[in-house]
Amino acid sequence: MEARYYRKLEHDAVQCTLCPHRCVIAPGAVGRCRVRRNRGGRLIAETWNRPAALQVDPIEKKPLACYRPGSRTFSIGTFGCNLRCAFCQNDQLSRHGLEAAPDLPEVSAQELIALARRYGCESVALTYNEPTVAFEYALEIARTARAAGLGTVLVSNGFIAEEPRRELYALIDAANIDLKGPDSFYRRYCGGTLEPVLAGCRSFRNDFDGHLELTTLLIPGLNDAEPELLELLERVAGELGTEVPLHFSAYFPAGGFTAPPTPPETLYRARSLARRCGFRCVRLGNLPFTPDPEET
Repeated sequence: MEARYYRKLEHDAVQCTLCPHRCVIAPGAVGRCRVRRNRGGRLIAETWNRPAALQVDPIEKKPLACYRPGSRTFSIGTFGCNLRCAFCQNDQLSRHGLEAAPDLPEVSAQELIALARRYGCESVALTYNEPTVAFEYALEIARTARAAGLGTVLVSNGFIAEEPRRELYALIDAANIDLKGPDSFYRRYCGGTLEPVLAGCRSFRNDFDGHLELTTLLIPGLNDAEPELLELLERVAGELGTEVPLHFSAYFPAGGFTAPPTPPETLYRARSLARRCGFRCVRLGNLPFTPDPEET
C-alpha cells in the first residue's frame, strides 16, 4: 500500500509528513518508525493488512476507566513506533519492522471487524505498538468498525502531525494517550517532544468530542520525583482540565533498560499528588499484588 502523507524529493528520496519527525528517507531505507519504506521514490506502508498481535481484552486493560466499563475490546497491534523510549515496555513490537515476522498473514479490516463481532466485542482497539505509524491500516479499521456499529479505541503516544491526526481522530471514540513526562523527559529519553502530544489531546477533546484518558509510566529516578510530577500535573490541568481520567503505571525493566521496578508506594504517592491537584479519577496499573493503603 502506498503511504499517505509524504512528498517526493530529488534523487528518489521522499519526506514522510505523518509525524513531527518529518523523516527524509533514501531509496530502500525506512523512517524512524521502521515500517514506512522508500521503494523507488514511493513511500510504502509495509504494515498494511499485516497485524502482528490480535487479542480480546477487557476495556479496562487499555487502560480505559470510563469508556464502556465491563465490555470487551478487540485489540489489534502491528510493528513499529516513531519514538525511541529507552524504557519501552513493549519493545518486541515497537522496535522492529516487518522484517521481524516477514511471513505474517494478511488480514483485512473487514476480517478483523468480523472477528471482533464473533467474539462479542463492543469496540476495536488500535494498541500494543504505536498504531499511528500504520496510519492507512488504522484508518481503514476505524472506518470499518464505525460502519459496523462498533466503538473505536486508540492507545497511542500521540506523536502525530496535525493533518493526519485530524483525519484519524475524527474516527476515534475513545483514546488513552501516553503522557510520559515533562518536555525535557521526552527529549532525553524518548526522542520526541511534549507539545505535539498535548496539541493532539486538546484537539481530540475540543474538536472531536472524544473520550480522553492519560497514562504515565513512572520510572524510579527519572520521572517520579514530586517536582516533575507537579510540573506535568499542572500542565495537564491547565491544558485539559482536572476531569480527564489519569492512570499511573508501574515500570518493569524491559528493552535493555535497567532501572529498578517501580515500588507500589511511588504510585500511591502520585495518586495522592494528583488528587491534591484536583484530579478526580486516578487509577493505578501494572502493580504486583500488594495492599492498597486506600483499602486497608
